[in-house]
Amino acid sequence: MHGRDRHNGPVTSSDVHRSGFACFVGRPNAGKSTLTNSLVGSKVAITSSKPQTTRHAIRGIVHRPDAQLIIVDTPGLHRPRTLLGRRLNDLVYETWSEVDVVGFCVPADQKIGPGDRFIAEQLKKVARRTPVLGIVTKTDLVPRERVAQQLLALQEVMDFAELVPVSAVESFQVDVLSDLLVQQLPEGPQLYPDGELTDEPETTLIAELIREAALEGVRDELPHSLAVTIEEMVPREGRDDLVDVHAVVYVERPSQKSIVIGKGGERLRAVGTQARKHIQALLGSKIYLDLHVKVAKDWQRDPRQLRKLGF
Repeated sequence: MHGRDRHNGPVTSSDVHRSGFACFVGRPNAGKSTLTNSLVGSKVAITSSKPQTTRHAIRGIVHRPDAQLIIVDTPGLHRPRTLLGRRLNDLVYETWSEVDVVGFCVPADQKIGPGDRFIAEQLKKVARRTPVLGIVTKTDLVPRERVAQQLLALQEVMDFAELVPVSAVESFQVDVLSDLLVQQLPEGPQLYPDGELTDEPETTLIAELIREAALEGVRDELPHSLAVTIEEMVPREGRDDLVDVHAVVYVERPSQKSIVIGKGGERLRAVGTQARKHIQALLGSKIYLDLHVKVAKDWQRDPRQLRKLGF
């Protein structure tokens, strides 16, 4: 996977910080909410009272010294009977392919049934791109042998990146699950300062996501001489599912501009693709990202330009 390195075992190196999005899927009684609450703990205050413009409500943030894991909601997946049902299911697939990792939850105390298999079939479509973890929940309700049987049964359902039994009620292996989820996240800065959904405008977060994508792979050549401003962010007229984002990447010298754009614009397209994926996961809406690169000569030393660029 581009820009990721797989760790074996818990992530302990303090110099690597990971951040990204996860969602839990499973039948209605699979214990997803309890698990989310247990992972997030009371350490996170979701302080934002303003309505999120996100369509995937953010359920909580797991905030660790080495990582920030943002857990988003997905609408329930069901067998579609109507066009609207199909649209909702499409939305589910979009969410699944936009997050960095998906956790498929199956309770330990119920046999794996047709509902679980239906979800697994759908998950296989995204599993090529997005790692899927198999999670056996509610292990506190059954004897250990039953947990082992359920893990074996779940293994048969599809090919998982990892399998893990947990009990949110007894906090059994919740920290192990947290480590496994974090290992699947790309390296990156905190997306939410101090783990809070603050009132920081989304444009700031979006600019940061674009900057991160632009620095990917060229960090040594352009460490700090890169600023991003969001010129405009507006819903596309006549469509409620598309947001137009117009952004400018500022560099200090023409030579840096050509590095960011790359041969035949190839690099800039890759930056756009990567940034768009993360912005869509953040906003829960399709976006059209219009990216331009401009030279702002020596902007880091010019107070007027610094103000304009939001520093």
